Amino acid sequence: MPYLTGEFECKLDAKGRMMIPTGLKKQLPEADDEGLVINRGLEKYLVIYTKTEWDKKLDELSKLNEYDRNAVKFVRYFTAGATTLMPDAAGRVNLPKNLTDYAGITGEVVLNCMLNKVELWDKAAHQQMINDEPENFAELAEQVMANKGRANNE
Repeated sequence: MPYLTGEFECKLDAKGRMMIPTGLKKQLPEADDEGLVINRGLEKYLVIYTKTEWDKKLDELSKLNEYDRNAVKFVRYFTAGATTLMPDAAGRVNLPKNLTDYAGITGEVVLNCMLNKVELWDKAAHQQMINDEPENFAELAEQVMANKGRANNE
């Protein structure tokens, strides 16, 4: 799957449905046939995966030791609430209330493409996250990325 690109603002309707923005829908051609999977993020946001990407996550999780309590706990929390989203004829998906409650989503949302998944944030929480950017982003980049290419070049 090619990497996803873009940031999109949307509104939920009174029934909790969200129109998938055209620019994102073009990047997700398999969504109409296979659906998407939505779940909790590692913080107070939601994550949308293609079915193919979700299955890759499940494959990773299936390799964890089922007798390791932390692994079991992680799998339990990571998969709890995962729901398949099938776009309707109008291109809308119905977001599960338990997940929107978890993420504090009330109406306006931001869809933030992150490589092979889409983060779905409450608009105010997304703005707060952006405002909390590290004072020295270059330092963070160095810590995370400095040795990234070195192992491949040696």
